[in-house]
Order: sequence, then C-alpha cells, then structure tokens
Amino acid sequence: MNSLIAVAFGGAAGAVLRFLVSSGVYQWLGRGFPYGTLAVNIIGSFFMGLLTEALILQRIPVSLEYRAAILVGFLGAFTTFSTFSLETIYLLEQGNVSKALLNITISIFACLFAVWIGLLMARTLFMYSGGVVRSTEGVFPYALLVVNAIGIFLIGLIATTLLQKVDLIEAYKVAIAVVLVGVFITLSGLYLILYLIEGGFSIKTHVHLMLSVFVSNTLVCLFSLWVSLLVGKQL
Repeated sequence: MNSLIAVAFGGAAGAVLRFLVSSGVYQWLGRGFPYGTLAVNIIGSFFMGLLTEALILQRIPVSLEYRAAILVGFLGAFTTFSTFSLETIYLLEQGNVSKALLNITISIFACLFAVWIGLLMARTLFMYSGGVVRSTEGVFPYALLVVNAIGIFLIGLIATTLLQKVDLIEAYKVAIAVVLVGVFITLSGLYLILYLIEGGFSIKTHVHLMLSVFVSNTLVCLFSLWVSLLVGKQL
C-alpha cells in the first residue's frame, strides 16, 4: 500500500510537470511538429538511465517507496509513449509522412541515446569507492550529490529557457521556479538522509554528519542552479 501511495504522488507530480514542460515547448516552437512530447520523452529517458543506475543497479540502500515514487510514478508519468503514438498517427492522417517518420526516428534513437548517457554518467560517478568518501566519522555520498546537481542543473536550464519563451505573468513564473527548486532541494536532501539512515547511521548519534550532508547538498544544488540560470539566459 505504501508503494501505491508513493507511485500515486510521484505520478501526480510527473504528470503536472510534463504538462508544463510540453506546453511551454509548444508555445515556444509551435505545434507543427511534436516538439513537446519529444522533449519530455528525451529528458525523462536521460533521468531514467541516470537514476536507475544510481538507485537500483548500484544497490543504494534507499526505501522501495522512494524508488517507486521517482522511477515508476514521477518518470513514468513525465514521459509518454501513448501521446507520441497518437501524434505520429495524426501526422500520417494529415499526409505528413516525412514528419511522422522523422518523429519516430528521433524519438527512438534520441531516447535510447539519452538513457545510455544517463547510465554512463551514473556508472562513472560510482566507479570509484562506490560513490562515497569514507572517514572515521562516517561516509560522504559525493556521487549522489553530483546526481542531484545534474538534476537541478537540467531543471533550472529547462525552466529558464521555457519561462523566457512563454507568455506568463511574472508572478506565475517566480512561483513555478520557487516551487520547483524548493521541492527538489527538499526531496533530494531527504533522500540523502534516508540513504544514511538505511546505511546504519542514526539521527541521535550522527546528527552532525546528516546536517553536513544536507547542507552540502543544498549548497551544491544552489550553485548548480545558478550555473544553469547563466547558461539558460544565453539560449
């Protein structure tokens, strides 16, 4: 039951974010081609590869509910094969055979490439010492911090690019940005705390370790976000 609730919450968040991203892409590039669906599928495929390697294949001790919420719920709802199929059929019915074939080709190969890149990046991060630095006071999960930094960099880059292109009230843009950043930093920090707890550390005896990891994650994410904002403004 806990896994079902986790998937439901993750799915709700993923569906909302997919709507925002795909709608923003369509407002920016138009509806002459399925740009929005293509964008969410490529982005989702990259994160699927990155997080599958980080959360499952590396056997990171994080609860099943947390994994289900991210991989099954969030990314499952963020990506969409059915919309891709429907839009391809519409293109064929309209006589746009070349666009339909282009959509099929790009969707398949770009998504496969994105998954592969995500897996490769995560495997590289965890290649040395299992992605952690060990000391007498505990462990420091540097690989997971880098994964979080990559995640918020892409979120910031996408949000900055789209919010500059779409026609929204400034207050709405600020609210969307604050919610996205706040939720990501909070959940990624919680994820690291859960990782430490399930790795045998307790809040009572290792509170300084957990605080240092949480603060480090926040600072790393904020720096990565700042870089993404600089890059996004140039696009």
